[in-house]
Amino acid sequence: MAGSKPLAGLLVVSMEQAVAAPYCAGRLADAGARVIKIERAEGDFARGYDAAAKGLSSYFVWLNRGKESVVLDIKAADDLALLRRMVARADVFIQNLAPGAAARAGFGSAELRAAHDRLITVDISGYGESGDYADMKAYDLLVQAESGLCSVTGRPEGPGRVGVSVCDIACGMNAHAAVLEALIERGITGRGKGIAVSLFDGMADWMNVPLLYFEGTGRAPARVGLAHPSICPYGAFATADGSQVLISIQNEREWAEFCGHFLGQPDLPQREGFRSNVERVANRPMVDAHVAQAFAALSRDEAAASLRAARTAFGFVNDLAAFAHHPALRRVALDTPGGPVEAAAPAALFDDGPRALGPVPALGEHTNRIRQEFAT
Repeated sequence: MAGSKPLAGLLVVSMEQAVAAPYCAGRLADAGARVIKIERAEGDFARGYDAAAKGLSSYFVWLNRGKESVVLDIKAADDLALLRRMVARADVFIQNLAPGAAARAGFGSAELRAAHDRLITVDISGYGESGDYADMKAYDLLVQAESGLCSVTGRPEGPGRVGVSVCDIACGMNAHAAVLEALIERGITGRGKGIAVSLFDGMADWMNVPLLYFEGTGRAPARVGLAHPSICPYGAFATADGSQVLISIQNEREWAEFCGHFLGQPDLPQREGFRSNVERVANRPMVDAHVAQAFAALSRDEAAASLRAARTAFGFVNDLAAFAHHPALRRVALDTPGGPVEAAAPAALFDDGPRALGPVPALGEHTNRIRQEFAT
């Protein structure tokens, strides 16, 4: 049974590129909205990030399924007029152009909503629309660095990058949620709404715990790699056959069960240095070395069985080859100009079945048809 498309009948016009805006528009397309993607003649530059997915960019295939691609030059009078006619019929207008570019082209969000009172506008930026950073270029890794995320990520030797574009993705998720809220409100009031979301604000929200910890204690959370800065033992340990198993001990009851059933040392929680989480964190090298000895004597399968018996939370530190065959990984087939691609499925499951996802468009694939549709 095919899943419902609750946003069917809505028109989204998106002047988008890269990740954040395409993420938002792509999730609206998944839910049935008609999304017209406005591209330059050279296309969304994310089309050129790599050629790993049947000759197409991994990012582009992931974020642009179900959209219609139209190539426009908004500096040309005819194309500018066409875009105005499209926006006049739209329910949602999204843009993540350079700061001020949309307004200079005549597509400022306030002016558009004044002309079309049911329109929902979404302005996506790097650091917001005012202040010293408003005109700064803001790519994902730059915002990871500026927001302090890199400073709490990595190993003690130095800061690190999160391995996926978390600032872009967080921004796109925030924009998507805000659009859905605005659509609900419009159903009540009959009026659209302006939405502004920045990459920095999205990551600042995610950074609340380290921020509050720092301002409350005067200390930044330590970078501890695959360990936890304030819980011990909570980290990765090597097995005899070279696997890495990450365990998480959340409270003293779990610690006692781990000691009794996995380590075979039920008296360990009474020994100095092991008696409480505070003591264990203070003596982390000793505690971790003690735990590591037990793992080093077991294979991956033996460790898993023993951890299950001890009711200890654990997971394997998988590489991408293992992730690609993970028993919990759900896949979905996406049609692309290069052929079908098996991608990870959308996270949300609905009880009326999976939604059919549209194909990934070739650059300008729908230009002629849309020029005719919106000719007047």
